[in-house]
Amino acid sequence: MKGLKLYLIGGALAMVLYLLAQYYKPKPTDWTPSYLKEDKIPFGLYILFHEVERLFPDTKVKTTRLPAYNTLKGKHFKNTAYLFIAGEVKFTSYDYRELVQYMKDGNDVFIAAFNLNRALSDRLKIRISSSLNYTKEKSTPVNFVNPVLKGHPDYVFDKGLGDQYFSKIDTLKATVLGRNARGEVNFVKYTFGKGGLYLLPNPQLLSNYNLLNLRGAEYAARALSYLPAPETLIWDENNTRGSTDDSDILRVLFKHTPLRWAYYLALTGLLVFVFFEMKRRQRIIPIVSPLKNSSVDFVRVVGKVYYQQRDNRDIARKKISYFLEHIRAAYRLKTTVLDKEFVNALAVKSGLTEIAVQELFILIKSLENAPMVNDQQLIELNKSIEKFYKQAQ
Repeated sequence: MKGLKLYLIGGALAMVLYLLAQYYKPKPTDWTPSYLKEDKIPFGLYILFHEVERLFPDTKVKTTRLPAYNTLKGKHFKNTAYLFIAGEVKFTSYDYRELVQYMKDGNDVFIAAFNLNRALSDRLKIRISSSLNYTKEKSTPVNFVNPVLKGHPDYVFDKGLGDQYFSKIDTLKATVLGRNARGEVNFVKYTFGKGGLYLLPNPQLLSNYNLLNLRGAEYAARALSYLPAPETLIWDENNTRGSTDDSDILRVLFKHTPLRWAYYLALTGLLVFVFFEMKRRQRIIPIVSPLKNSSVDFVRVVGKVYYQQRDNRDIARKKISYFLEHIRAAYRLKTTVLDKEFVNALAVKSGLTEIAVQELFILIKSLENAPMVNDQQLIELNKSIEKFYKQAQ
């Protein structure tokens, strides 16, 4: 008994020490690209959001979790800018239409994203690619085209930041604002009326990780300096946080790792409990006699189904398919190409005349390509195939 107590006390102490070690151990860096203004993780936007006042001193920042269409529809904005920073922007055709009108009224849109959905990329005739190479530590050097903003030397970032570029742009409408060392475009502007659309293919260049670096902060500031100082800056959160009408009750659980694993454990425990309870309390399942296998009844049922559907074209295709399978099995002929050579070979092996075989396959080809098959055509096909079966050797 005394030995058991010592084991229990030792086990309890070991458990307490383990829990304390887990509680006080340094938390691993969260590299999740959240692009949220309150996140201080490397790929959050905490620094940028709090430095906007320095970049645009007289600008009022307004956040929105609504889609662009709902944010802009029915409102007449003047001297404002719309900022999108996300891994992917998801625009509908209605969002794009409102954004175009918004820019034509003299406002500007700045989008920094890895992926542009088809509503945007197809209309702008633009594609994003990456030259990311995991064997090197530094990314491809990038810089601005404008001599006033051009950095000396070029901007070089680690972790592949800056390796994204536009593999396709509309050269008639797009103005190139930046390139990498290989001459590939990585920053463009599209003009719409009095306003402009600025596209940057790497949102991580505006993240906390990059802004903690002096050169990274300089690049981000110069990229955003293309926006004329607006009275209001609309900060999009619809593409990062989701819409305000997001009613998913599990979103909080899945956002935090401990809560997510607690949910999985609880769900697993519930399933195990239900399984064992079901196994213990399940009533005896009565033995049900199998249905009699009646070929006649089966044929009647199948016949009724086909009669009700009246899909003559499908029936014709099946009969043709079975007929070709019979030819392959009985005469060892390939049925992939039903040409004159095939017809001659089949006539020789089956003992039928070449004219009879040719007429049969003319009928088969016409029905295969026909958009619909009537009852008379289906009957004629059936008679021709049955005639072949009876006369063939």
